[in-house]
Amino acid sequence: MSITKRLFGTLKSGGEVYCYAIDNGRGLSAEILNFGGIIKNLYVTDNAGAKTDVVLGRDTLEDYEVNDGYLGAAIGRHANRIKDGRFVLSGVEYHVGINEGKNSLHGGLSGFDKKLWSVTERDGDEPELEMSIISPDGEEGFPGTLEVKITYTLTKDNGLRIHYYAVCDKDTVCNLTNHSYFNLAGHTSGNIRDQILQVNSGCYTPNDGEGMPTGEVLSVTGTPFDFRVPKPIGQDIAADFEQITMHCGFDHNYAVEGRGYRTFAIAKCLENGITMEVRSDQSAVQLYTANMLGEGIYKEGAKYGRHQAFCLETQCFPNAMAHSHYPGPILKKGEAYDTVTEYIFSTEEKK
Repeated sequence: MSITKRLFGTLKSGGEVYCYAIDNGRGLSAEILNFGGIIKNLYVTDNAGAKTDVVLGRDTLEDYEVNDGYLGAAIGRHANRIKDGRFVLSGVEYHVGINEGKNSLHGGLSGFDKKLWSVTERDGDEPELEMSIISPDGEEGFPGTLEVKITYTLTKDNGLRIHYYAVCDKDTVCNLTNHSYFNLAGHTSGNIRDQILQVNSGCYTPNDGEGMPTGEVLSVTGTPFDFRVPKPIGQDIAADFEQITMHCGFDHNYAVEGRGYRTFAIAKCLENGITMEVRSDQSAVQLYTANMLGEGIYKEGAKYGRHQAFCLETQCFPNAMAHSHYPGPILKKGEAYDTVTEYIFSTEEKK
């Protein structure tokens, strides 16, 4: 039930970046930057009473200005991939920033992860930070002036709720998410193979060699992608299965069962009892097991590398503009993009 801020650094462009510390007084606290909307730290009380930082991160603003892997960042205008950086909307072809081979990833060359956001603080029983930007018409090639608000709230139930809201003065595409890398044993603890995951989905979208969905929607039955029954993340992470070997693990979109605000996934660390439930009203979630995370020294001197974390990025389907049967990202002029994702934490007592 408190919010404080400190100067984190100054951007090369001259803007001041602040780190906001937010605490719900019930065992959940976070540090969030107004640069990139980045969740820098997320502390959960484990079953030994210790505060455990469950997200990967970096120490300096200089590192975050590069931030390969988008650690903790707000993603937009369009999360995930757009093939060849092009799409057609209302008969007009648009070309957007290409930053991964010949494709567009996570908003292009200068996505929302690289923006300095305005912040409104609201303290109280459920403290929150409202961050806002205006993305001008044509930025990264996207049509329309898009006004965006992302609100981070620490709830009474130990949830980190992220509310995404946007409106545009033209028809456009909008698909927002957060790219936090979770390690429920703590960000310094090593690989996440023994952590347990359940995903409420019977279907996934296979990728081509560039990580781009092929347009198929396949059953998870009998494949490494079946997380309907909880299992260790590492159980099939090295399976002899083309979609796994192609990406050195999981980097795939799941179509989530049901409609409305519902449970997408549940992850658990058996060692410290920390459980994370992911809820959203979106259509899909990308499971990514940090297959391409560069080896090196990161936050607090921690050594990170492949499979040191997992991401659960709620979103619409990737490259949906190319596949009419995919739930898509079209936002009509004057209509509201309004969606919520929440990461709810609890801790099981030691047995």
